[in-house]
Amino acid sequence: MHLRKFLPFLAFLTLMVLPQFAAADVLPANPQVQISIQNGPGGNANLSVNLQLLILFTVLSVAPSLLIMMTSFVRVVIVLSFLRSGLSLQQPSNQIVLSLALFITFFIMAPTFNNVKKDALDPMQAGTITTQVALDRGLDDMKGFMLKYTRQKDLALFMSMCNPPVQANSAKDLSAAIVIPAYMLSELKTGFQMGMFILLPFLVIDMVVASILMSMGMMMLPPPIVSLPLKVMVFVLVDGWTLVVHSIVQSFQV
Repeated sequence: MHLRKFLPFLAFLTLMVLPQFAAADVLPANPQVQISIQNGPGGNANLSVNLQLLILFTVLSVAPSLLIMMTSFVRVVIVLSFLRSGLSLQQPSNQIVLSLALFITFFIMAPTFNNVKKDALDPMQAGTITTQVALDRGLDDMKGFMLKYTRQKDLALFMSMCNPPVQANSAKDLSAAIVIPAYMLSELKTGFQMGMFILLPFLVIDMVVASILMSMGMMMLPPPIVSLPLKVMVFVLVDGWTLVVHSIVQSFQV
């Protein structure tokens, strides 16, 4: 899906997710909220200008959180942050890391976004399905992606913390208010696991350099001064950026 078409998709994503959280019985005495868009008795039509502006401002404030919550962004940015920490560098800057993570996320999520666009957004704009049906279809596609990488243990945790505890015959029947935090928790665990394996080679280089300097009696020379260029050289020689990005993308294709 082209980037110029991404804003309407985020607007649709916002309408798709927010009612799920508003209507979720996660805590006692939660109010139930339902959102419907109609034009005339039982009809469904294009959104009015005022509602489009409301959706636009909602998207601008909520879209970053939705992108973090429901996509691969969490895992990508954690792994890239571990990589920068392992290299002991201030570069690349936060803006570069976030931008790279964002576009890797677009690449990974492209099939899911295309499914949402084909199954829900396009039929809704063509008037062949109602808005509510489109929201349900889009949410099912996003939940299908998240459930594929969510640990059952994390799902069971949030199901047990609901009041009363939630029982479901299938994970697809769970509310987004349960699936999304469980997915984020699983992504945090996976990101830290991948980051640990990235840190280990750099830790070995630091330990070897420190041992060599101590054996040579050069205790006044800080080991990072010697290990830093070695780590950067090894990382460049093995084409580290390609390996890391390839590993991240492959982790979402298994």
